[in-house]
Amino acid sequence: MKKQATINNSSTCKTRIQAITDTMSLLSGKWKFHIVGTLIEGHGMGFMDLMREVDGIGTKMLSKELQDLEMNQLISRTVRNTKPVTVEYSITDYGKTLEPIIDAIANWGITYRKSISGQGNESCSV
Repeated sequence: MKKQATINNSSTCKTRIQAITDTMSLLSGKWKFHIVGTLIEGHGMGFMDLMREVDGIGTKMLSKELQDLEMNQLISRTVRNTKPVTVEYSITDYGKTLEPIIDAIANWGITYRKSISGQGNESCSV
């Protein structure tokens, strides 16, 4: 007979699991971490600047991801009254709080890559 796994049902554990679920929902997908990391390093950037930096993303997907990140107050969008009108995207103060998380993920990935292939990448910001 198999022994059932026990799950910690304390309020602390439930709160932690819910927080992880919320965070993963907010930052899910292939591109959001890359966009946030790029804006942390690049400060204010235009749409086409982001297209060049986030290799492989399409215009529709970038637009959708920027809208999601703006809606969740991780980035801000500023429309400049120029001819033609330009839009600049910047990381918000709250978005900047993701920097240590992005750094930790990048460092974990570098260590993992080294452990499975014996090779690592040069140090750079995401």
